Amino acid sequence: MDEINEGSSQVECDILVIGGGTAGPMAAYKAKRKNPNAKVILLEKANVKRSGAISMGMDGLNNAVIPGHSTPEQYVKEITIANDGICDQKPVLKYAERCFDIIQELDKFGIRFLKDENGEYDVKKVHHIGTYVLPMPNGDTVKKSLYRQLRSAKILISNRYMATRLLKGNDGRIAGAIAVNTRNAEFLIIRAKSVILSMGAAGRLGMPTSGYLYGTYENAANSGDGYAMAYHSGAALANLECYQINPLIKDYNGPACAYVAGPFGGYTANNEGMRFIECDYWSGQMMQEFYNELQSGKGPVFLKLNHLADETISEIENTLHTVERPTRGLFQKNRKNDYRDGMIEMHISEIGFCSGHSASGVFVDDNAKTTIPGLYAAGDMASVPHNYMLGAFTNGAIAGEDAVNYIKEVDLADIDEFEIEAEKERVLAPTKRNDGIPPNQIEFKTRRLVNDYLQPPKVTKKMLLAQERLAEVRNVMENEMLVTNAHELMRSLEVSSIMDCADMAAHASLHRTESRWGLYHNRADFPKKDDENWFCHTLLSKNNKGQMVSQKQDVEPYIIPINDDEKEAYDNQRIQTFKK
Repeated sequence: MDEINEGSSQVECDILVIGGGTAGPMAAYKAKRKNPNAKVILLEKANVKRSGAISMGMDGLNNAVIPGHSTPEQYVKEITIANDGICDQKPVLKYAERCFDIIQELDKFGIRFLKDENGEYDVKKVHHIGTYVLPMPNGDTVKKSLYRQLRSAKILISNRYMATRLLKGNDGRIAGAIAVNTRNAEFLIIRAKSVILSMGAAGRLGMPTSGYLYGTYENAANSGDGYAMAYHSGAALANLECYQINPLIKDYNGPACAYVAGPFGGYTANNEGMRFIECDYWSGQMMQEFYNELQSGKGPVFLKLNHLADETISEIENTLHTVERPTRGLFQKNRKNDYRDGMIEMHISEIGFCSGHSASGVFVDDNAKTTIPGLYAAGDMASVPHNYMLGAFTNGAIAGEDAVNYIKEVDLADIDEFEIEAEKERVLAPTKRNDGIPPNQIEFKTRRLVNDYLQPPKVTKKMLLAQERLAEVRNVMENEMLVTNAHELMRSLEVSSIMDCADMAAHASLHRTESRWGLYHNRADFPKKDDENWFCHTLLSKNNKGQMVSQKQDVEPYIIPINDDEKEAYDNQRIQTFKK
């Protein structure tokens, strides 16, 4: 099965896009459309036809800025407030100004959005301030429609190749990447003038309460590989202490879907059936209230739909049970849960990195450029906060178009053959052993430590212990991990990425000595927000000595001003009767 070969080949291109989920295909598509003569390669460790967070489809757009319903300025204000003010507004504004064009383009691709009787987009309100949610009745067709466009544009697609490290030239700019085939372990060296990282969230950082390694809120294939590659290349990563934590259906690896149920009248309730938060938009502050209610005598927390009319519930079921996660209906049936009869128990997801739902990602500007010349990042792994699927499409487009401009001015950078050989040796090391520990056991241990020591509320001593324990497991991973086939080799590389992300989570969380973003960075021994010292980004990177370091970065001056009476809007979501 998947025998290990040690062959190697090399190719050259203008733009290499790594990650075939949402942002990656759009980046490749837009780059090729802008310059049909550019050689664009799209690399994916699975198969682009069915990969990434949208592999099964999506039930709606969470952040659609549509004329007549909201304005770009209003959206920027909302995201800035939801993100506790730590927001460079320029990338958010650029997204907000571009996303309606992307919606219309997706519509032309055949991806349908809910429209009213007048043929206008039927946008729903879920957020605290604005109206941005646009349901997708045939959201299961997203990936198919996107793939047709890639084929039409004649994008070069390399499936089953997992990128392991980025290559840089002597002048510090990007030079390409090294990848390994997930079916036969053959290496592919790709020289490129520009690289776009679009490899999704770090979704396998924490362990779900179900105990299943792949029973995660995020697509389990998104193991933080892009975060790890960016780190080892020396790129800066922003605000990694701002974890992704989401509400979900208890024991089911899927969201509670307030974005679907909320516009129809569903809401989050405590065990008395009472609503306790005003807004079900997933902010860190909302998650803190959710956590507080879980820990109180009024937990567990539930999704309440049983007060709605039968036809309304049927409409909700038609979306929840057929589009993004079709197994949801089967799960509820086996649990003997009927939305009409009782409430559905909810819980809190495992922790992860994902700017799509929080703000933890590779640091980028408004053109998706990272701190390394020629390297871009887009989608869930880039630092534009609360990005979601439409943000991935839009910022992927921005990255692809800007990369075309960049490659006009540069040639291929020289690559270091010694660096390539060293990476091959690292990747294949687990295959050279006759005995050892399989990747899944090391992954389980790593992620259990994440849950035990890094999950909020964060405690300094526990995080220091996490660093010690993770170092012990890393030593085992690097010296005792055993791989017997190419599939296990892929898993071993994912484990290495998970380990890197765990180390970054601990380091970043220790660095910011305050609490911010509600539950996402709730430090028990630093319980207050400290704007005087910490109203800033924190940038984590790997220095020239190979050490993990963090530094402060000023928040760019606001383009859209925030009034003093607006700044705390997301801190005051508990319904008045529940305030203590």
